[in-house]
Amino acid sequence: MDAATTSRLLPLMKLYGYDRSCLNHNSSMLCPRTRHAMPICCHSLDGQQSLDIFSRKGFVSSFDSNDKKNSIHGGLSLHVPVQRRNPVGKMFCSVGVCPYPGNAIESPSHTSEEKIGVLLLNLGGPETLHDVQPFLFNLFADPDIIRLPRLFQFLQQPLAQLISVLRAPKSKEGYASIGGGSPLRKITDEQASALKMALEAKDVPANVYVAMRYWHPFTEEAVKQIKRDKVTRLVVLPLYPQYSISTTGSSIRVLQSIFREDAYLSRLPVSIIQSWYQREGYIQSMADLIEEELQMFSKPQEAMIFFSAHGVPVSYVEDAGDPYKAQMEECIHLIMQELKARGINNNHTLAYQSRVGPVQWLKPYTDEVLVELGQKGVKSLLAVPVSFVSEHIETLEEIDMEYKHLALESGIANWGRVPALNCTSSFITDLANAVIEALPSATAMSTSNTSEDDDHDPFGYAIKLFFGSILAFVLLLSPKMILAFRNHIF
Repeated sequence: MDAATTSRLLPLMKLYGYDRSCLNHNSSMLCPRTRHAMPICCHSLDGQQSLDIFSRKGFVSSFDSNDKKNSIHGGLSLHVPVQRRNPVGKMFCSVGVCPYPGNAIESPSHTSEEKIGVLLLNLGGPETLHDVQPFLFNLFADPDIIRLPRLFQFLQQPLAQLISVLRAPKSKEGYASIGGGSPLRKITDEQASALKMALEAKDVPANVYVAMRYWHPFTEEAVKQIKRDKVTRLVVLPLYPQYSISTTGSSIRVLQSIFREDAYLSRLPVSIIQSWYQREGYIQSMADLIEEELQMFSKPQEAMIFFSAHGVPVSYVEDAGDPYKAQMEECIHLIMQELKARGINNNHTLAYQSRVGPVQWLKPYTDEVLVELGQKGVKSLLAVPVSFVSEHIETLEEIDMEYKHLALESGIANWGRVPALNCTSSFITDLANAVIEALPSATAMSTSNTSEDDDHDPFGYAIKLFFGSILAFVLLLSPKMILAFRNHIF
């Protein structure tokens, strides 16, 4: 780290409990809570210190858009700083921070006063039944959700329109059953307010913004407000404990595009907390909720702890290197370790919910496992929505209604469900700690542009157009699609 960068970070480091000795020639820093060294990087690659993506100690991405051969999708570089934890999974400095490539540069304000911003990333959800179909279109139009071969990528939006029209009626029924819309925006706004208060209590004033991927307030809306407020240092905090291409990765790709095209934003120092499932505060908060809900059973020790996580297609993990499955399994291991340390030794299992379409998703599937457990004689079951930190359609309708009904029908007599973390004080406090730990490592994004190899290849484009048109023609003539659009239009 050069002298100029060090001098700019010293005021922040002093504020958050660091001192000059925290910085050494190997770019390590000390965690202010434990005073243990936390290496920021491990080995050199093209002049950048980094770790491979497949480290299970955390997952971060770089906005170095030139590093194409080390990317999953959309120019996300697959390098991660090291996170350290002790043998029983307690995090020393579980930041999972993404420092951007290149030297840090002066903040846009050119003043010594910092204006700190925190950007919360979440999925978003339709607030009314009228919003359901356009929300679904935004979801399926995301190339990180439906990953088409490059030959057919220009069909992304027509395909998204088809799927959203076909799925809208059933989805509307689900949202109608939980009150006519998703509570996700309201809860996320409450989490933002609670986080702002927690940071202020730690003498770190910050503006907290909410950026939804598929519904209002969209990422672009939040970024505009960040510019208007003239934020000089930004921490990006996805509200997904585990990293996946389809969640955190998708939101980062959008940020990458927006920041690259804006002179102010491209100079803004940014840190991304990519995954935080290992954090001690998160693990303890989850264990607290599980322990409390177990007491609702007449025989708590007999209840099966059933972790249900949102699924992803198997191809994401096997072909694209998505670390989600590995991180989820480690997360469950850490939670169970914490519970066992409290004398809770219940049996547990993990399954995946919310699969869509004909492709293979991560197994085992939640609905199938519930039936199997009933057949094996399990009578008490506590469902834990482990990949969700807010109540929404997957918890309120899919788990509380569909899966509860299936479980009771399968012979499971006693059903319980752990609530989402929402604004649990210990959880919010730990998020505030994560933000503070991430601040000193913020550096500016790369401004270089990417271009696909065949963007200007007329022959390649003609081939795409020809075969894509044949596929589009077949889709348009399918009876199911004709019926769906006829019903939608008339």
